[in-house]
Amino acid sequence: MNNEELLEWHDFNEETIDALTDDGTDVSKPHVIEHHFACNNFDKLEKAAVDTFKAGFEVSDAEELVLDDGGIVFCFDAVTEKKLDVSAFNKDTDTLVIIAQKHGVHYDGWGTYFIEKPN
Repeated sequence: MNNEELLEWHDFNEETIDALTDDGTDVSKPHVIEHHFACNNFDKLEKAAVDTFKAGFEVSDAEELVLDDGGIVFCFDAVTEKKLDVSAFNKDTDTLVIIAQKHGVHYDGWGTYFIEKPN
């Protein structure tokens, strides 16, 4: 595992959570988190999805996308729901990056949706 890559993802986690918090998302509520994986080899992606499921994540169905250059890539999301806690996100990221590297697929970070605070 490349420690520099993990540190970059940890920085991303902290910066993204800080930005969501600064924008006013309701940090008292759990957020749906979608971690993104992609690969041009469906078999590799499928094996990564199985390991991701075994690691406790909900796994979306794989999708096929056509790139601008005509190439094809397959992708899936690993979905979880949790509060915006940097250490928990770092732990999940470490687990998912290891799975991605094991199977030769690309881990492409995560996203979530803004949750309005009640008035």
